[in-house]
Amino acid sequence: MTELSIATGTGVFDAIAVGPPEGRPVLLLHGFPQTGPVWRRQLEALAARGHRAVAPDQRGYSPGARPERPEDYRMDLLVDDVTAIADALGWASFDLVGHDWGGAVAWWTAHAHPGRVRTLTVVSTPHPGALATALRTDEDQRERSRYMIDWRETPATEERMLAHDARVLRGLYAGKVPPEHAETYLRRLSRPGALTAALNWYRAGRQGAAIGAVEVPTLYVWSTGDSAFGPAAARETERWVEGPYRFETLRDVSHWVPEEAPEALNRLLLDHLRAHDAH
Repeated sequence: MTELSIATGTGVFDAIAVGPPEGRPVLLLHGFPQTGPVWRRQLEALAARGHRAVAPDQRGYSPGARPERPEDYRMDLLVDDVTAIADALGWASFDLVGHDWGGAVAWWTAHAHPGRVRTLTVVSTPHPGALATALRTDEDQRERSRYMIDWRETPATEERMLAHDARVLRGLYAGKVPPEHAETYLRRLSRPGALTAALNWYRAGRQGAAIGAVEVPTLYVWSTGDSAFGPAAARETERWVEGPYRFETLRDVSHWVPEEAPEALNRLLLDHLRAHDAH
């Protein structure tokens, strides 16, 4: 794997890249509280198939792209980062993969730029419209999402998460993330300003524009052990995709799919890319 520094108008994004430069481009977006290397196993599988795969540390996670104000983490700006990174890489179009917050950004990007997103793969995170519906109609999902409100407290949340050797932050991984990977994320998020920047994703406020149905070929992978996203939003997501759609459920797998079930995810991802090779 090669480390990259990707310069954009916002700042410089750290990233890791694999595969031949001429390979079919794939961009992978991480979530909270992780960074680009969450995709290690997927990057290896993509490179083995000849793809050019890049996993950046997103806004706030890259020290060179870390604005201080919560409003600088609005979804429209996060989407702009995706296209800016693709521009810097010379990619007119690309396959897009996202997990957790990265999945939310991927949904919004596919909706805003259908001409650039060749295929979409989202892990865990339902379509934002589906999640909004579930939050209105499903008590289970409201309970699952309550933490998002709690984490908007500042600086109380940072202090609580980092206290006692980051016990709370460490506990989020629920023993499902390899310990050495968790230590890497914790080390990065413990640096001055890093955790506040990551939490600003929750504090940025609502997206201004509404999101509609996605038109690009989409794979959505949800797991039954996900603590953040329940079955109501997962099932509702189908109503928000107008292009070719595939929904896959991983049984007895937690929220941390890319690291807990890498073989299953790799198989689904590679099948999805192969199925839409001529798209």
